[in-house]
Amino acid sequence: MWQQLLKDIQQSNIKSLARAISLVENEFEGYTELLKILPASSTKIIGITGPPGAGKSTLVDALIGEIIQQNKTVAVLCVDPSSPFNLGALLGDRIRMNEWYNNPNVFIRSLATRGSLGGLHPKIIEITDVLKAAPFHHIIIETVGVGQSEIEIAGLADTTIVTVVPEAGDEIQTMKAGLMEIADVFVVNKADRPDADLFIKNLRQMLAPSFHTKQHEIAIVKTIANEKKGINELYEKIITHQQLTNTNERKNYLLTEKAFHLIQQRRMKDVSKATLQKEIAAIGHFNLYQFIETF
Repeated sequence: MWQQLLKDIQQSNIKSLARAISLVENEFEGYTELLKILPASSTKIIGITGPPGAGKSTLVDALIGEIIQQNKTVAVLCVDPSSPFNLGALLGDRIRMNEWYNNPNVFIRSLATRGSLGGLHPKIIEITDVLKAAPFHHIIIETVGVGQSEIEIAGLADTTIVTVVPEAGDEIQTMKAGLMEIADVFVVNKADRPDADLFIKNLRQMLAPSFHTKQHEIAIVKTIANEKKGINELYEKIITHQQLTNTNERKNYLLTEKAFHLIQQRRMKDVSKATLQKEIAAIGHFNLYQFIETF
């Protein structure tokens, strides 16, 4: 079963790919057998993050258009907030990117965070690896843009794009510690707004100290995503970065982050908050540190 499913995915069978993602997402019995036979892949992952309202979805939509224009194929994972009722994605790909929904060279899937504190889907690594088994030229992951997702995406993506808008001056200051460190490319979207050039100048000054710790200078690209302006330059910066950072050090870093996350996830699998609460409620004199030693 799993060998045939993998073969279908490698032959660009979209229905099989969608089915495989659903099996992994819902932890269908035996799904790990599929993961164990996934071949190594050189497909690079583009992570797009940034605060809400920065135009990430519009940017992704425009970037898809540029990739298609370059005669390439692309898979997109949109990580959305979860519905509190059914844990499904609140925002749908049909609404945001309906132009590409039936395009044979584009695969789009919305994933809910399902309560994940980091803002990424709890099975994002596994789902991404399933996608990498298909013959796509590019894989894009767009985060929900809350919590630690900005930081988490750096451990998943080969190229991390941080999207901001000119009005985000104060917000950039508060996010500086995280975003400045993980960004490979900064996109200043809605760059036709007032003070965009001043904002970029200030952003360059804030980035200056990080030039000493990064192997390559962090690119800053001005875009007006809803008018498709600056998207060609952004695509070129992505390709340049991925060519420059095709090193064992970067690869080992990504694999280490993924391995750590998966081991952590597996070891915590049998621990549920509901069970903990019941056990704590049943204990009279409670010492937190003695209690956790039992796990």
